[in-house]
Amino acid sequence: MTLANKAARQKPPRMPARILVTDESRLPDPATAIGALAPGMGVLFRHYGAPDRATQAARLATVARQKRVQLLVAGDNWRLAAAIGAAGIHLPEGIARTLADPGLRLWLRRGHLLSIACHSPRALRRAAALAADAAVLSPVFPTRSHPGARCLGNLRFALWARRAALPVIALGGVNRRTARALRFAAGWAALDGLA
Repeated sequence: MTLANKAARQKPPRMPARILVTDESRLPDPATAIGALAPGMGVLFRHYGAPDRATQAARLATVARQKRVQLLVAGDNWRLAAAIGAAGIHLPEGIARTLADPGLRLWLRRGHLLSIACHSPRALRRAAALAADAAVLSPVFPTRSHPGARCLGNLRFALWARRAALPVIALGGVNRRTARALRFAAGWAALDGLA
């Protein structure tokens, strides 16, 4: 175990251990699902193409605050996250190559969460170098969101997560049953696996 890996495991967890991931087609109005979450859980609001994304995000932020659930806005729109009082932002792997936006860097330094989508050990190293609070590694198992995609499986997930220098959250086909088999996961995220 590397020193960075050991430090990542000893650092108090800031990211929720369970995260609901929204989806425009499978979960068009996530407010009801958020209402069913336990305090301390998280919501990753995607809905990238929704024409009323800002309005929907503001409504979800209100529900999340009432339920004491942490809301992260997906994409690089940190201004939207700041405007609605979100706990943080989730960057897709392609956007996370650098954190060039000085406004985003400043906002993150104020204690907001940063998670980054990862699909390889290289992406995990990049997320750690960017001081992300967590990496969301996927797809771990077969998933309806990406049918036919090559999955990591338990062993590869455990190997990559164990070597990562930051907490790793599992995504893709994860539910209460499959989550029990995961090793070295700091948590798990799902669209319909939290039910």
